[in-house]
Amino acid sequence: MRVGVLTGGGDCPGLNAVIRGVVRKGVQEYGYDFVGFKDGWRGPLEGDAIRLDIPAVRGILPRGGTILGSSRTNPLKVQDGIRRIKDNLAKQEIQALIAIGGEDTLGVAARLSGEYGVPCVGVPKTIDNDLSATDYTFGFDTAVNIATEAIDRLHTTAESHMRVLVVEVMGRHAGWIALHSGLAGGANVILIPEQRFDVDQVCDWVTSRFRASYAPIVVVAEGAMPKDGDMVLKDQSLDSFGHVRLSGVGEWLAKEIEKRTGKEARTTVLGHVQRGGTPSAFDRWLATRFGLHAIDCVREGDFGKMVALRGTDIVRVPLADATARLKTVDPKLYEEVGVFFG
Repeated sequence: MRVGVLTGGGDCPGLNAVIRGVVRKGVQEYGYDFVGFKDGWRGPLEGDAIRLDIPAVRGILPRGGTILGSSRTNPLKVQDGIRRIKDNLAKQEIQALIAIGGEDTLGVAARLSGEYGVPCVGVPKTIDNDLSATDYTFGFDTAVNIATEAIDRLHTTAESHMRVLVVEVMGRHAGWIALHSGLAGGANVILIPEQRFDVDQVCDWVTSRFRASYAPIVVVAEGAMPKDGDMVLKDQSLDSFGHVRLSGVGEWLAKEIEKRTGKEARTTVLGHVQRGGTPSAFDRWLATRFGLHAIDCVREGDFGKMVALRGTDIVRVPLADATARLKTVDPKLYEEVGVFFG
């Protein structure tokens, strides 16, 4: 059997570990051949592929990014996109396709498998941890660790200058990174997309912190919105999946805090630092297990499924269910950490 592999969407720590797990077990246990498609869905669209074998995946476990490259190409928006993918898979004699990605990449895999008969298996990847069918996605732990370390470092400079530091982290629709890193890093305010925030309340928390002779740290997810305003955007451009470019809420909030409290406020936008570099031990462990179980799905012909973590077990769920809704922060969980605000 010849199996295709692709990595789509934003790069993420642990992608190479999945590729390694798939290829190592697929070659050693099952004798499969592997083809890696370049740059997400662009690869099968254009027939751009490389051979994957055991020498090709040696040494990639600790590497960030993806040796296959990635993109946000949406074949459903390309003329004759589905036909071109099917034709290129046939030319390469690909009998199964493993798609590693988040909501958008797996959404395409679900359509290909469910409506067009392309045998696909999905592996969940997103630093946002917002896929509802799995307890955790790889990449999330690394992002939280990086954000927490940044917050730890910013505490000292905030206190040295007695200024407010606003830390903007990733999180378009879900505030998991902000919540985990903010709590772990001892932030005084955590703002997430699931709960619109009151700027006056934020300023009250900031003022309360200064009264205790400490400089406050505010952690805000890029998708967080004020009660009386809209999402803060870089610009109005959209990617091929219809997403706007976020970032800017941190800078906006810092200016509002400074204007309303009279206290100096600065912004640190962590941006792509959160998803770059070496994956954490947990993400290497989880990504490797996902890869091993994904190739087992192929072996058993269990297509149209995504591997997922439930407790400590790897299970299989329908791709359509995996992308049906986002996993967002429960209001009760957010309320639980509110005791540390201010």
